[in-house]
Amino acid sequence: METYVPPLSMSQNLAKLAQRIDFDQSSDSDEEGPERESREPWSKPELEEDEGTVKFQPSLWPWDSVRNNLRSSLTEMCVLHDVLSVLKEKKYMALDPVSQDPAMTKTPQVFQLISKKKSLATAAQLLLKGAEKLTKSLAENQEQRRQRDFNSELLRLRSQWKLRKVGDKILGDLSYRSAGSLFPHHGTFEVIKNTDIDLDKKIPDDYCPLDVQIPSDLEGSAYIKVSIQKQSPDIGDLGTVNLFRRQPKAKPGSQMWHLKLEAAQNVLLCKEIFAQLSREAVQIKSQIPHIVVKNQIISQPFPGLQLSISLCHSTGEKKNQRASPDKSKPDDHLYVLEHNLHQLIREFHKQTLSSVVMPHPASAPFGHKRLRLAGPMAYDKAEISSLQQSEGLLEKIIKQAKHIFLRSRTARTIDSLASRVEDPQIQAHWSNINDVYESSVKVLITSQGYEQICKSIQLQLNIGVEQIRVVHRDGRVITLSHQEQELQDFLLSQMSQHQVHAVQQLAKVMGWHVLSFSNHVGLGPIESIGNASAITVASSNGEYAISVRNGPESGCKVLVQFPRSQAKELPRSDVVQDGKWIHLRGPYKEVHWGRMEGRNFVYKMELLMAALTPCP
Repeated sequence: METYVPPLSMSQNLAKLAQRIDFDQSSDSDEEGPERESREPWSKPELEEDEGTVKFQPSLWPWDSVRNNLRSSLTEMCVLHDVLSVLKEKKYMALDPVSQDPAMTKTPQVFQLISKKKSLATAAQLLLKGAEKLTKSLAENQEQRRQRDFNSELLRLRSQWKLRKVGDKILGDLSYRSAGSLFPHHGTFEVIKNTDIDLDKKIPDDYCPLDVQIPSDLEGSAYIKVSIQKQSPDIGDLGTVNLFRRQPKAKPGSQMWHLKLEAAQNVLLCKEIFAQLSREAVQIKSQIPHIVVKNQIISQPFPGLQLSISLCHSTGEKKNQRASPDKSKPDDHLYVLEHNLHQLIREFHKQTLSSVVMPHPASAPFGHKRLRLAGPMAYDKAEISSLQQSEGLLEKIIKQAKHIFLRSRTARTIDSLASRVEDPQIQAHWSNINDVYESSVKVLITSQGYEQICKSIQLQLNIGVEQIRVVHRDGRVITLSHQEQELQDFLLSQMSQHQVHAVQQLAKVMGWHVLSFSNHVGLGPIESIGNASAITVASSNGEYAISVRNGPESGCKVLVQFPRSQAKELPRSDVVQDGKWIHLRGPYKEVHWGRMEGRNFVYKMELLMAALTPCP
């Protein structure tokens, strides 16, 4: 340890010198006898020595040397004063100039230059030695600082990644083996010390003393590309999405080694997922076999629908720019499917960890209860294989892709009907809490301005993997397939029935009586989509009657029955001849519904009922 001690001040130095004074002894050895005897009567008499001998006495006073120097200086000044006074009178001494030889004047200058050169060389040598010592100490300090920074960065790296020391190397692990992964890639990286910087130059701000070396097959970036394509354009084409695609963005507090390790681990994860998908695609037996070509898996979830899963890996910046010159759009990333894939691979790892066989007795093995009963119950091979079946990663992804495609197709079908059919209105309320394999949407069919009285058609669509379950308000359940035309026809038939139900509710409000009602009429032309529905209502006094027949394809047909008294021409009948039958209603007359005023069907029907309602 080196300690810096400041020099003593004049007062401290005087105090230090004063401490050395011994006041018991005489301060001046040259003082005269009487004074010395008076001050020191107890001192011993000095011994007389010969005149030829030199008298030696050690200095007993600290200021003795100063006094002697001052005395010699005073003597020399007195001599110089006497010489100058003699020279001033010019009687005894005179000053003559000394003749200077030019040859003799050059020699002292040469010697002077040589002496100056030697002095400068000595000074330069001292400065060089000092600079060398400063440079050496600065280099040692920087090396110690780099060593400290390396240790601190290594501590940060160890807190986030798994490290071990093998010999004189520090190795890390990028794989998911500790989580249960069986991927054969070692996923090892090496931690090295960054020595590329020059100590003589200024250290940059983004300098990091630690660097990592990752395997060559894990360099660059990778992502999984999933595309769903149809052979013919159709509603609900999902398009193409890129999964696990990461844009390397440096955060303010993150280091380069952290970004490199995250990108390498992402590449390893994509390779593990694609390897598992490829293995399952070859092993799974399906009606339409899966195709695995290089880094691409092709499957057909639905007829005419192709699911393609590709592994894209770019090892350099130039290749990456050539492969994807356009910037990725924010809609090009499905975070829900990526999260589901993370959960699936986590479940797969968990199954691997939990597959360790526990010690158990031979008579009662652990496992499924029905599997333990396979022997006593005499299960056959098909039943036992059904108990041992477990869905693979590819099957779950295909099921999720089917569900996403079916949900997208359902949403676009409902939107297209809502934009194409103005009366009645169709509304869809999607649930925010859904399962990965099932979603629900509530469909309401209403008429504008009559939402409170026209609430008869309320549907709950449960969208699954390959089919759609429709739950009516009264609890009836209808199962639809993945075909879009079935859902579209069903919604059109429900919209047709809504108009008839609206007439029924409006008749109750207007005071009319419902004479007949049927959702499925067996008379008239046959509808290609569903069945036609009809209703007949009569006024409060029974003089007028309105009959409505509405079909999904044929449209609406409205007939009005007037009293016989208002009929101009009545058909003659041999049966009805008595005058009492005049109060019966006459024949029906069709209403030109397109010429009626009103914004929708229910409003026109309200105007028609109001016109036919008798005044009180």
